[in-house]
Amino acid sequence: MTSRYFSWSRWWGIVVKEFIQLRRDRLTFGMIVMIPIIQLVLFGYAINSDPKYLPTAVLSADNSPFARSFLRSMENTNYFRLVKNIRNEAEAERLLAIGEVQFVLTIPENFSRKLLRGENPVILLEADATDPVATGNALSAINSLVQTALNRDLLAGLHFLQGKSPPFEVRIHRRYNPEGITQYNIVPGLMGVILTMTMIMMTALAVTRERERGTMENLLATPARPAEVITGKIVPYIMIGLIQVTLILLLAHFLFSVPILGNVALLYAAVLLFIAANLSLGITFSTFARNQLQAMQLTFFFFLPSLLLSGFMFPFRGMPNWAQNIGEVLPLTHFLRLVRGILLKGNTAVDMLPSVWPIALFMLAGMALALKLYRKTLD
Repeated sequence: MTSRYFSWSRWWGIVVKEFIQLRRDRLTFGMIVMIPIIQLVLFGYAINSDPKYLPTAVLSADNSPFARSFLRSMENTNYFRLVKNIRNEAEAERLLAIGEVQFVLTIPENFSRKLLRGENPVILLEADATDPVATGNALSAINSLVQTALNRDLLAGLHFLQGKSPPFEVRIHRRYNPEGITQYNIVPGLMGVILTMTMIMMTALAVTRERERGTMENLLATPARPAEVITGKIVPYIMIGLIQVTLILLLAHFLFSVPILGNVALLYAAVLLFIAANLSLGITFSTFARNQLQAMQLTFFFFLPSLLLSGFMFPFRGMPNWAQNIGEVLPLTHFLRLVRGILLKGNTAVDMLPSVWPIALFMLAGMALALKLYRKTLD
């Protein structure tokens, strides 16, 4: 006959049992320890909403002291890092399209001559404004720089140019998102975030669910090869992913008015590659996980860094170098560049290549690891 009153001995026995079970479940215990550490490190060190030292290309037809002084003044703001001198507008267009630089500064011919004549010459600054947060503070710094950048050069006989109006003008051209609409950046990125979460989790759960229910034994008893089992499980989820992408595209265009400037067929090709990369990782996770809870934990363990280090929530170039290096390994980082490039910039297949091969390499590595870890017999 059981006691109706609370028993401290029984309670303590249950507590001890839970600790023993937790100690045996090393994966869960590792998640409990590692996830808070990862969150603390990423939010404390890697996340920065005020990116600096943004790569800037210069197209200069005037190498006068005034032009050089303005370039040095830009670098002194710490928002601009002059990385390349380019020769023509076509190269400037290409660098902005593939995201190699954040800004292109164009100094026109006879800039110094017009400046000395008081004709108020114009310098053009083109910005990749697909992410308004990444460029906002830098463009504000430029506006305040115009008045003071050439003060030391306009001394003695040129003091009359130091009047109330700036001696020259910097005309800012926000490319790809001139109105700074946040949805143009967030909504296409959500496509990659949703695919990352659902594809990895569903695939990992698909295998572990069969293992828990005992149906894996029937599958292992068949003459099916590992490659046949893995690819057979992946194909249905590819179709699910394509349905998700189609729904997101329709809502993005008709609900949020996100432009679709590029080739939709190219977008779906990039989506297929990205889905394959995520599914290969999901299959790999399923070989580690012994139950569905562990599969979900592994998914979240990968999803958190992907969300924070890919450039979806925070500007990618605002992170320190070590965080950017980690982000470059993640397929979501490159997929965001692909989908934003196709939708907002109208990128072509050639423009996509720098972001396609890292995803393909990740997919091949994930598939090779999944095939290696696949067990033909139950433990």
